[in-house]
Order: sequence, then structure tokens, then C-alpha cells
Amino acid sequence: MGGQACVFYGAAEFSRDTDLAILADAQNLVRLRRALVDLQAKPIAVPSCQLQFLRRGHAVHFRCQHPEAPRMRVDVMSKMRGVDAFSLLWKRRTTIALPDGTRCDLMSLPDLVQAKKTQRDKDWPMIRRLIEANYFENYKKPNKSQLEFWLREMRTPQLLIELAKNYPAACKRAVVRRPLLAFAMNGSVKELQRALQTEEHAEREIDQRYWSPLRKELEKLRHTR
Repeated sequence: MGGQACVFYGAAEFSRDTDLAILADAQNLVRLRRALVDLQAKPIAVPSCQLQFLRRGHAVHFRCQHPEAPRMRVDVMSKMRGVDAFSLLWKRRTTIALPDGTRCDLMSLPDLVQAKKTQRDKDWPMIRRLIEANYFENYKKPNKSQLEFWLREMRTPQLLIELAKNYPAACKRAVVRRPLLAFAMNGSVKELQRALQTEEHAEREIDQRYWSPLRKELEKLRHTR
């Protein structure tokens, strides 16, 4: 669900980490711990790998020592702000096969974009690149869900204006949920840019408020340890 997923979706990003979303139940936790043993992975921070922390929304961090994955970091989460429950993420997943036959289950693109709406500076340019890559791959013959996704999430002013011009009826329907599309329909680039910045700022603030109590819990765990 992190940088590696972005690479698969065509928005290249160099990442030494592997970020995983998992189902937080007892049986699956046993599977995870077996995989971590195979990777010779050791925890590198609080919290420990327990269901209570995964279900609260904390990330659990590991560093691999296996010769084929030396120093690779693995971050595991189960609950994310603004993102649906794992059961729905799993149903909507994208599955791809690598040349050697290895299967990779990726968080769906809309879910990945939602998960990246954080307070971190690096996530917002990545959201833009993810959506642009999907747009340029499919803009000639988009289906309904792709068009709705672009109108709901696109962060590139020129492309939003292009969408509003080519699909005025769909844009008019979408403006109810995303008012800044009115600037796209008017072709107002500067106003659209300001509205996109305001939208991003609001999401960052929501993320800060979400993580504030979780950070306090982590600090308490550090002191306890």
C-alpha cells in the first residue's frame, strides 16, 4: 500500500520500505509472525506486534536481516484514517503477476489515494502522479468509475479543466460533492489552484487531529519501555 504499490501503478517512487495492510485477527497474526521469522525481521520501534495496536490504527515496524532483503524495513497496518475496513479493501484489491509468476495484491488505486491523504509533504505529489498516470493510461475511453474517480480526486488544474470541458454533465453532477469543480468548469486556473491548496490543507489538518491521540499513546509506550 506504499511506495512499492505506487511503482506498480506507474507513479515511480524509490522506496526501501514495504508497507502492508493486513487483516487484524489472531489467525492472520500467526501467519504474519511466521513470515517475519522467515525474513529474520526484528521490531525497531513501539508498538509491539499485537492485535490491540493494529486495531487502534498504529503501524508496527520491522527491519529484515535475511540475506536477500538486508536492512529492508517492513511497516504493517490494519486501520487507516478515512479508509474502509480491510474486508472491503481486500474485495477491491488489484492483483498483478510479476514475470516470475509471483502474485502481488495491491490496494486499489482509489483506496491507495485515500490512504495517502496524510500530513506528510511527500504524499501529496505522489497522489497527483498516481492520478495523472491513471488518467493518461485511460483518458481516451474511460469508464464511468474512472471518470468519477478523476473528478473526485484529480489534483492537476489543467486536467480538471480538460475533464470539465469533455464531460460537462458528469462534472456538473460531481460539483455537488466537490465544489471546486465549479472553477474547472469556468476554466479559472488560479482559483482552482487556490481551492486545491485549501482542500489539501483541510485534509492535512484532519490527519493531524486523527494522529494526535495515537502519538500520545506511542509516547507513553516509549516511556514505559
